[in-house]
Amino acid sequence: MRGRPLRFTPRRDAGMYRYERALEHAGFSPVAGVDEAGRGACAGPLVVAAVVLRGGRRRIDGLTDSKLLTPARREELYAEITERAQAWRAVVVPCHDIDRLGLHRCNVTGMRRALAALDEQPAYVLSDGFPVPGLSVPGLAVVKGDQVAACVAAASIVAKVTRDRIMVNLHERYPEYGFDLHKGYVTRAHGRALAAHGPCPEHRFSYVNVGRALRNNGEMELVEETEGEIPGEERTEGARA
Repeated sequence: MRGRPLRFTPRRDAGMYRYERALEHAGFSPVAGVDEAGRGACAGPLVVAAVVLRGGRRRIDGLTDSKLLTPARREELYAEITERAQAWRAVVVPCHDIDRLGLHRCNVTGMRRALAALDEQPAYVLSDGFPVPGLSVPGLAVVKGDQVAACVAAASIVAKVTRDRIMVNLHERYPEYGFDLHKGYVTRAHGRALAAHGPCPEHRFSYVNVGRALRNNGEMELVEETEGEIPGEERTEGARA
């Protein structure tokens, strides 16, 4: 169905479903949100998720940016989303693909793959922060989309929980790095583990800090802050090459 042009900009005080309502009013339905987790990590995969939510009384309350939620609340919302969403899909992009192809290319390709794999194809796509080129349907990049658009928030939660579970599983294989705590982001503890043990196969060797740790027999330099989740610990991000 050909959509009518949007006649207004969704108001911030109109709730998390305002973009979906405006787009449905304009003839675009269903609407998918897409987001990723692990972009700033220097170890582990990138996970991209796409979600189409149901409207009306089947809406899910409490959706927001996954990083603003406690791990327990994320798990609760993940269960609700995966049970009640109209369609959802998560795509895992391994670290060696990020090294080979580059982070942004993997991110965009992962978003296309997640959207294409949905059981029901969307008429419109909302993404967090930057557009997804090459789609067969129109889309909109929304600033802080995971805080203002329900379907993008849902995608951020699915991606985050999926990736966190992967990192906890990787901790069983590589317990010396503490992946179960920092999830592959470079905290001080992660930096000390890299200094002591050097990188493992799940680290992103195209990242400057990981490469430096390898070249210097484990000595590494900690740089920018990131979204690691260890309370009270100073957090840093591995710079990308």
